[in-house]
Amino acid sequence: MSIVALIDHAVLQPTQTDADLREACKLCVEVGTASVCVKPSMVALTAELLAGSKVVPSTVIGFPHGGTTTGAKVCETEIAVAQGAREVDMVVNIGRALAGDWQYVEDDIRAVVEVARAGGAITKVIFECGLLPNDDVKRRLCELSEAAGAAFVKTSTGFGMVKGDNGGMIATGATEHDIRLMRAACSPAVEVKASGGIRTFADAQKFVALGVTRLGTSGTAAIAAGERGETAQAGGAY
Repeated sequence: MSIVALIDHAVLQPTQTDADLREACKLCVEVGTASVCVKPSMVALTAELLAGSKVVPSTVIGFPHGGTTTGAKVCETEIAVAQGAREVDMVVNIGRALAGDWQYVEDDIRAVVEVARAGGAITKVIFECGLLPNDDVKRRLCELSEAAGAAFVKTSTGFGMVKGDNGGMIATGATEHDIRLMRAACSPAVEVKASGGIRTFADAQKFVALGVTRLGTSGTAAIAAGERGETAQAGGAY
């Protein structure tokens, strides 16, 4: 199976324009990714650019911090699926999860899952593992996501930041530990997506070997080159 076919190619940087999106969609159709994952304002154009291909439009909900209201997430999802999104990646309400307000967290996920499903889309739930304090929280989020009907659980937004020892901010991303934990905490009915810091074919291979069935990355060109046996510079910031 092609690893490139598991990629959700990310076009999520605040500075990316429609010109960047057109270039990304052209690449993804050529190499055969699973989807192009875009900012909500880009969904309609993405659907237009990918029409007739096997690559599907996907987008993000409550991104990147997860703190918008459930109602806002629902409306965002309704608009996205109406404009052609076939997959939505929603961020959990991280603060509510850290407070142990599990009913709120589950209801928040379920509301998005249900409106996405009504529009013919699947939901991936982003935990932002790098900001979570322990494995128990991650396991509970896996359980709630499955109970709410999510198709995937996902490690990171690619935009989660923690302060390093020197005071600078460091982006968090997928880790082998978190992938093993998430895969073990979900039944086979729920798939696992790794995102954040996946920039080479070797990175992608490592996570797929651990049971990942979707990869969030902007390093698609480098990964595709690696899959072809070519040498390519690691690319992408996501």
